Amino acid sequence: QLKLVESGGGLVQPGGSLRLSCETVGFTVDYWAIGWFRQAPGKERMGVSCISASGDRTNYADSVKGRFTIERDIAKNMVYLQMTSLEPEDTAVYYCAADEEISKTRCSTTLPYTYWGQGIQVTVDS
Repeated sequence: QLKLVESGGGLVQPGGSLRLSCETVGFTVDYWAIGWFRQAPGKERMGVSCISASGDRTNYADSVKGRFTIERDIAKNMVYLQMTSLEPEDTAVYYCAADEEISKTRCSTTLPYTYWGQGIQVTVDS
């Protein structure tokens, strides 16, 4: 069974940091591109960041550039989203997903992803 499991969400104050984890089950994190997405209440889901299967290509939404970092640990089958300087506007449900269609050296958060995690809440509030 192929699935992704997010963890690490919670409540954090503005300016704080949080690291989200995404564990892949049934496939390794260097097999497909992995992306992070988020959906805030009343808003459409948006792509936050992604990392290629090769590991050498990453992309970020403009709103998180310089604040968020995507990285992975192949040995642990984990992809992380390190979030710093968090703002209330970052409050959302965060999802990780796997894209089985894109080539190994690319990633994009605008293309369809095949497998999705269940999502995890991140709340930035004082």
